[in-house]
Amino acid sequence: MVNHYRTTNMKRGMIDPQGTGTERLSYPTAAGKQGKIWMMRAVFLKLLFAAAIAALLGASSASAQEDTACMIKSKAGPLKIERLATLEEPWGMTFLPDGRLLVTEKPGRMRIYSDGKVSDPVSGVPAVVYHEQGGLLDVEVSPDFATNGLVYLYYVEAAENQPNVGGDIKDARLGPYQDLKDNVLKGGAVACGRLVNNGLVDVKVIWRQVPKTIARNHFGGRLVFAPDGLLFITSGDRQRFEPAQETMGNLGKVVRIKADGSIPRDNPYANSKSMRQDIWSLGHRNPLGAAINPATSRLWMHEMGPKNGDEINTPEKGKNYGWPVVSNGDHYDGTKIPDHATRPQYTGPLTYWYPAISPSGMIFYRGTRFKDWNGNVLIGGLSSEALIRLTLDGNNIKSEERINLNKRIRDVIQAPDGAVWLLTDYKDGELLRVTPIR
Repeated sequence: MVNHYRTTNMKRGMIDPQGTGTERLSYPTAAGKQGKIWMMRAVFLKLLFAAAIAALLGASSASAQEDTACMIKSKAGPLKIERLATLEEPWGMTFLPDGRLLVTEKPGRMRIYSDGKVSDPVSGVPAVVYHEQGGLLDVEVSPDFATNGLVYLYYVEAAENQPNVGGDIKDARLGPYQDLKDNVLKGGAVACGRLVNNGLVDVKVIWRQVPKTIARNHFGGRLVFAPDGLLFITSGDRQRFEPAQETMGNLGKVVRIKADGSIPRDNPYANSKSMRQDIWSLGHRNPLGAAINPATSRLWMHEMGPKNGDEINTPEKGKNYGWPVVSNGDHYDGTKIPDHATRPQYTGPLTYWYPAISPSGMIFYRGTRFKDWNGNVLIGGLSSEALIRLTLDGNNIKSEERINLNKRIRDVIQAPDGAVWLLTDYKDGELLRVTPIR
């Protein structure tokens, strides 16, 4: 039975452009000693003012912050929220075995957060196409990182040969806000390289979205290693809809490959000539969060619905989840889409949200620091500006708590000490730490 959640207090999150300015200082023109004194005072004031601005905003696009904390309420008791660092459009993060944090910035940088400090950009990161939803997305470390030092990145790349086209063609299903001037042929890719000091070396691409398409969004972009060492990749439909059902491409799919990019022998279409061999499941829209359920070792993921209808699925080998034929949401021009229940040949979701929460990032919490959270699913909410906590009864979702943060949450991770760390989705994004107040 499919659960669904309807709420009335939701609000759409919007990223407002943020800018800063400084007042222009005018200097006295009087000559001589008095004029020099005034000029020295003015220069001093200007430097003092600039230092104050730098202290408030950070001297670079990524910086560690002095601890700033606030308290919010939850069903498990009060929570402390601390700001650890500011980053430019952070997207994904993962902990290294030694406790340092790798974190990506969508414009194309990866940094290391350690001991309260943010590193300079890690060298060797592949060039990205940074536009709207595209750029440098997720990061994951090899299960064998201690011996091979491998780091995996999902990013958006341009095709080597670009067509001579003026831009995209409007699709009414996407609504009125479409960038028709974007003429770049692009797609998602996964590369891996060895982390040596503050750089990646021996970087190679092991997987690509096929086919590349002009403009648009929906890259998916989450990387999850299963307990058997195989790599799941969530691949969005690129806002092209129908490719999610096409068998010779991997758009709108969950992909499963070996760590070197080769195809596992037990993939559902490993021996097929009519379907791509990297496909694990199909009929997906834009999956932005995925995690392995430690109780079952099965993959869970959520995906953005169209206009409402965000959903959670447990992608199974060879199953078809129906997009764009079915959805519990509708197109942005108001065109209705048949609900999942009307097409039993497709696998329906475990749950869906109406209105949308715009989920991004996902973990199964396995710790003792939050006693009431052990075994729960934690999901970041973009438009819902919340941390969503789901309790489970076996493979069923029993209840939901929405912890309002008033910030767009892009990613969520459990720290080695059991704290929960979050990334916020803004130009001046934040790395946040959540801990219980005893």
